[in-house]
Amino acid sequence: MGRAAKELKLYIFLLLSLLAILIWSFIDCFDLLTWFMEAFPVIAGAAVLISIYHKFRFTTLSLVLIWLHAIVLLVGAHYTYARVPLFDWIRDFFELSRNHYDRLGHFAQGFVPAILAREILLRKSPLRKGGWLFFILICFCLALSAAYELLEWLAAVILEDASEAFLGTQGDVWDTQKDMAWCLVGSLVSLLTLRKLHDKAMEKTS
Repeated sequence: MGRAAKELKLYIFLLLSLLAILIWSFIDCFDLLTWFMEAFPVIAGAAVLISIYHKFRFTTLSLVLIWLHAIVLLVGAHYTYARVPLFDWIRDFFELSRNHYDRLGHFAQGFVPAILAREILLRKSPLRKGGWLFFILICFCLALSAAYELLEWLAAVILEDASEAFLGTQGDVWDTQKDMAWCLVGSLVSLLTLRKLHDKAMEKTS
């Protein structure tokens, strides 16, 4: 079996498994409105990736990262970020102050988009590898995080008490700043650890 055929099988598996997880996430979800707000980026992102598949095909590494990020979002959509059972257990076992699944979500918010933006810029813009690219990617991830926090603020203004499950602040007045900090950490870790692997993946794709 050729490389193209293996990649196609992997893409089909990622798509079908994601559809199954999406359905699971919806069934008996904690709050329907929260589910929609958390799951919508997954649905919209999948639609975009399918629509551009023949024009711009992300590397297998990027697609797997997108799949993992989507799972994080869908688990949070099902339970809400403050009620994921595994992280409740971690909170209780280590006597932590809160359920930290939200921190994982914001870490992923920097970890995955950093690689996706890197791939788009290197393949579709005059930018080349180096300090400026690294700086721009970090700024992009922080801007993305800030935009998401503004969306949460807008949801709080419009929905008032109904937005609590979506916000997931768990009483922390510094939740917004900590979310952005975790996004920053995620982008730094991603770019520092996956850069060479991503370069090899792009060489195979080009």
